[in-house]
Amino acid sequence: MDTQRADVLAVTESAARRIRALAEREGRSQPCLRLRVVAGGCDGFSYRLGLEDQPAGDDLMVTAHGVLVVVDPRSAPLVQGSTLGFSDALLGRRAQGSEPERRPRVRMRRLVLGLI
Repeated sequence: MDTQRADVLAVTESAARRIRALAEREGRSQPCLRLRVVAGGCDGFSYRLGLEDQPAGDDLMVTAHGVLVVVDPRSAPLVQGSTLGFSDALLGRRAQGSEPERRPRVRMRRLVLGLI
């Protein structure tokens, strides 16, 4: 396996708690969230999130707050410097993200809504 540790994106503690809760609900002992960017959507990109058993051979791995987030090499440049978060506000629970200003806007909110 050729996976490597990377600082592709940051994961907040609230997002890690949500990922762990979803993994537990599915009976997974080791939370491993796959984040993938695909062509399409209003801004030119859409996102796929899903729990997996283990990373693929060429994935970049981010470990934060006890969870593993894996990103494929083609998606990594599009989420580089972003933050994955989760909010449990009065207006409804939702995952949220932010991205640096130095590249075209990528709507992280769409990326993380699949977690809910």
